[in-house]
Amino acid sequence: MNYLRGFIPWLVFAGVSTAGWQWGALAGLATAVVLLIVDRAAGLSLDLRLLEYGTLVFFTALAVLAFARPDSALKLYGSALSMGWLALIAWVSIAVRRPFTMGMARRVAPPEVWHTRVFRHINVVLTAVWALSFTLCALAQAAASAYGWNAAFSILIQLAGFVLPARFTAAYPERVRARYMNASGARSDLQGGLAS
Repeated sequence: MNYLRGFIPWLVFAGVSTAGWQWGALAGLATAVVLLIVDRAAGLSLDLRLLEYGTLVFFTALAVLAFARPDSALKLYGSALSMGWLALIAWVSIAVRRPFTMGMARRVAPPEVWHTRVFRHINVVLTAVWALSFTLCALAQAAASAYGWNAAFSILIQLAGFVLPARFTAAYPERVRARYMNASGARSDLQGGLAS
C-alpha cells in the first residue's frame, strides 16, 4: 500500500473539504509540503516526483482561488477538478517517460532493478491504469456535479477511482514477475526486486 502515500494530500483534501473547499485546499497543500520535506529529510531524490510537484501546483492554485472567491461556481466541481488534474499528471508522466508510479516503486524495489525494461514496463502499465481511472472518474464527477446527483454517488465515484486501480496495482506486478521468471528462468532472488 506504499503507492497510496502520494495520494494522501488528495484524501486529506476530500475529507477536509466538507468544512469548506478553501480549507480542504489549504490542508491538501500543507500535507503535500510536509510529505515532500519528509522525503527530502529521508534522503529520497526528488526526481520522478511528478505527482508530488503536480499536487503542490494544484493545491496552491486551488487555495488561492478558493480564498479569493469562496463562492465561485467551481467549488461545485472540486472533485472533478481534482480527478482531472490527477489524470493530467498521470498522462503527462507517461508522455515524458517518467511514469508517476516509478517514484513510489523505488521506495520498495532495490536500486539494481530501477533501470530494467520489466520495471519500466510495469510502471508504465500501472500509471496508465491510474490515468484512465482518474479520467473516467473526472468525467463522472463532472456529470454528478452538473446534474446535482446525490453526494453519496460522488463518494462512490471517488472510492472507485482509487480502489480499482489500487487493487490492480497490488496484483499486476506479481503477475508480471511470475511471467518474467517463467520466461527467463531468472533467479528467484530477483523476485522481490520488480515490486512496485
